[in-house]
Amino acid sequence: MQILNTLTQYDTRMFLWCVNSRHQNMLAKTARQVSRSGDGYLQVLIPTGLALVAGEAGKHLLLATLLAFAIELPIYWILKNSFRRRRPPEAIPSFSSLITASDKFSFPSGHTAAATMLATLVYLSFGMLALPLMIWAAMVGASRVILGVHFPGDILAGATLGATLAYWSFSVV
Repeated sequence: MQILNTLTQYDTRMFLWCVNSRHQNMLAKTARQVSRSGDGYLQVLIPTGLALVAGEAGKHLLLATLLAFAIELPIYWILKNSFRRRRPPEAIPSFSSLITASDKFSFPSGHTAAATMLATLVYLSFGMLALPLMIWAAMVGASRVILGVHFPGDILAGATLGATLAYWSFSVV
């Protein structure tokens, strides 16, 4: 339990450093847009579009994406409701987030998991053509911290979950 407490304290310090940046106000508008782009639409549009135009690799991507999301959503829900980690505004009394989160708990970041999963699946299917998506996925994770709805550890856990399930589903399909 001491290790978990130490990790939580470190995560809180990292979070406060991120949101107290002198550039945070300038980043907030961009962070809102990037965060919205991780709401799930691209995770449907990109694999569907590539399935229509990229032959077998695109079809494999679409099937792997469907499988990955079918597994990710229940795991995400179980983790979120098992750990029940409070979001920064509830965990840090003097802090207010820039947006209101869609659910109560923060660990892991679902936006980051989904974005990382998509970027990883596109990378596995099309190699370095996925670089813009990989950058986007990292920006989605960072935006969730900048907006004050996740701790950095939530982002790391979400990215790990997304990448792991992407590799697994890609190998199974």
